[in-house]
Order: sequence, then structure tokens, then C-alpha cells
Amino acid sequence: MGSQTILDLIASTMVFGSLLLIMLRINATQSETVQMYQGDLLVQQNLVEVTRLLEYDFKKIGYCADPTKIPDPSRAIRYADSVRIKFYTDFPTAAYPQGDGNLDSLTYYVGPTSEATATPNPNDRLLYRVENNSTPVGVNLGVTQFELKYFDAFRDSITSPVANCGLIQYMQITIQVENLAASDSLVGDFAAGEQGYQRAFWRQVRLVAKNLRNR
Repeated sequence: MGSQTILDLIASTMVFGSLLLIMLRINATQSETVQMYQGDLLVQQNLVEVTRLLEYDFKKIGYCADPTKIPDPSRAIRYADSVRIKFYTDFPTAAYPQGDGNLDSLTYYVGPTSEATATPNPNDRLLYRVENNSTPVGVNLGVTQFELKYFDAFRDSITSPVANCGLIQYMQITIQVENLAASDSLVGDFAAGEQGYQRAFWRQVRLVAKNLRNR
């Protein structure tokens, strides 16, 4: 009878241990799921913020509330290569939400990965948006890829850097955003030596600024 009691206790302990392990595994899985969801949400939000700003600014290439300030739309883009573009536009103000009629310049470019040292992700870069001649200030939203391609009126690709920016009538913008920190649950999904950074990709094919077509 005593040995039977001991066996019952051992069996009960084994069952309890198994149930405890199952509960711990379920809790760990739930934590990973929450981490994945939060990481995906953050990446998507960052991508939305970047793309919304880019679309707004790029569609106003060559726009000025005072059209006499830029009568030739072919001169709207001042410089263009695969990771940098500078163009004329008209910034809105509180008093003039459609632009104050003064010609402004806007520059977009990305810096090297060595600049974004404040985050653990070695692939992210600072995306710069420079108004006129102000000091460049980089905004880090996890951008790991920023690529521009240009096309002429016949939709033929133009070699970068563009020698004659007046030929540009269409653009392709490619953006990739990654989480600033790696997700442990994603490590196994990547090749050896790579870390699991949640990412989101966006490409605007043949973006057209109305003023580039107004020729």
C-alpha cells in the first residue's frame, strides 16, 4: 500500500510537471505572438508615415502658387540620382495652406548605415528631408532601402545620375522599413548570420507629378 502511494505521488508529480510545461509554453507562445503583432504594427505605421510624406511632397514637384516663379516645369527637378533628389516646390504655411507663392527647394536623400548608431538594427539609415538651405536633420523610422528610378515621356528608363533632369516625367519610388530591434521569434526564419527584423515594403510605380506633365 505504501509503495502504491509513492507511485501515485510520482505519477501525480509527472502529470503536474507536464501540465506546468504546457502552460509555460502556451504563455511563451502568446508573448511571442503579442511581440510579433506589436512589431508588425510599428513597422506598418512607420511605413505609412514615410510613404504619406513622400507622396505628398513628390506630387507637388514643380508646383508654386505663383506660376510665374517657375514657368518652365522641365526645370522643376534640380538633381536626381538613385538615392537623392532635389526639386522646386512651394511649402504651405498657416496663412497660405496651398503655398505662399515663394519658390522653395526640397531635398530627399538617405545617409549610410554607419550614421544610425542609436538603434541595434545595422541596416537602417537616416532619411533626410531638407527644406531650402536648412541644416539636414535625419529622421529614423527604420528605413533600410530608399531607391529612386526615373523615366522619360516614352516610359524609358533614364540612367542615374540623371544628366538632363528635364527629361524626367515619371518616377518609381521604393521604400523598405524594418523594425529597429530584432524579433527573437523570427531568427529561425532567416539565413545563418542574419537577424530577424520585421519589415514592410512599398513601391510606387510610375508616380506622376502633374506639373512635370504640364509642358
